[in-house]
Amino acid sequence: MAFDDANAPSPAVDIHTHYIPKGWPALEEVTGHPGPWPTLRVDGEREAMVMLGEKEFRPITDDAWAAEVRLEQMDLDGVDVQVLSPTPVFFSYSRDVATAARVSAIFNDLALEIASQGEGRLIPFCQVPLQDTDAAIAELDRSISNGHRGVEIGNHVGDVDLDDEGVVAFLQHCAERNVPVFVHPWDMASSPRLDRWMAQWLVGMPAETHLSILAMVLGGAFDRLPESLRLCFAHGGGSFAHWIGRMDNAWHRRPDLIATSAMPPSHYVGRFSVDSVVFAEPSLRLLVDALGHENIMLGTDFPYPLGESPAGSLIRSASFLSQNQREAMLGGNALRFLGLVPQALPSSRQKVAL
Repeated sequence: MAFDDANAPSPAVDIHTHYIPKGWPALEEVTGHPGPWPTLRVDGEREAMVMLGEKEFRPITDDAWAAEVRLEQMDLDGVDVQVLSPTPVFFSYSRDVATAARVSAIFNDLALEIASQGEGRLIPFCQVPLQDTDAAIAELDRSISNGHRGVEIGNHVGDVDLDDEGVVAFLQHCAERNVPVFVHPWDMASSPRLDRWMAQWLVGMPAETHLSILAMVLGGAFDRLPESLRLCFAHGGGSFAHWIGRMDNAWHRRPDLIATSAMPPSHYVGRFSVDSVVFAEPSLRLLVDALGHENIMLGTDFPYPLGESPAGSLIRSASFLSQNQREAMLGGNALRFLGLVPQALPSSRQKVAL
């Protein structure tokens, strides 16, 4: 490894990366339902384009599917372990349950193939048909039995938020199975104002995540779920941390509309984690001040262009962090979230015992 620091006390774990396989069965044929479905147009040995019907959705390169390419980049960046999560375009929450379950199974099995080539350093998270509780639980259980360690879910299903009874029941099952849950925004609102400058990603995604955490608070989901549930929100939790004071103020001043949870929003800090994909030291400081360093984990959004590169550069360079805080955010918090234990090697360099 290029980052072969014998004094490094714990692994660096990237909790937020995505994969896309280099090909998958034609989903229209497999499911018997018309598209548009995601397909892959291979443009070269290392380049491809994810298509939605005839529309270009996202250019990708071989670091999305080739484990050896990921490992090379991880070595350069000093990352020991990556969590491999689905790309949300494949969630299929708007499809019928059987179709979404079939699609989830296809991509979950393909994720295991990629992870199997990762020398134990790639940890797969599955996807589930979240629009149906029973089907979601069934696919989660199948995937965990096959080798997945956690699950990624979208932050909503149509107009249904994470405080919905069915979603809460699924999260309860995750807690009972001791399965960590990564929540990723998706299916952002579209309008002429949001269709410019990638505003759906720059504004819509942070707002979606903020709304989802707020729904879990004010919708009483955290009051109904056990504290043992391990839950992480992407992109620093969106704008939630910045507005905790505003939400608390509203909870106290308009209890007729807002005090629908047992406690004000700030009480639920510590019930969830966030990743570190915020890019600027003042933003990271806000997260640490508002949420606590113990609730922040390294995340990059690898391999997509809006992600952090080099991985972990913000945490490693943040001048206000103590060494203990830095180590926790780079890996220790993620090991706890994932239920993993660092195991010392003879060189004193640490790897992860899966």
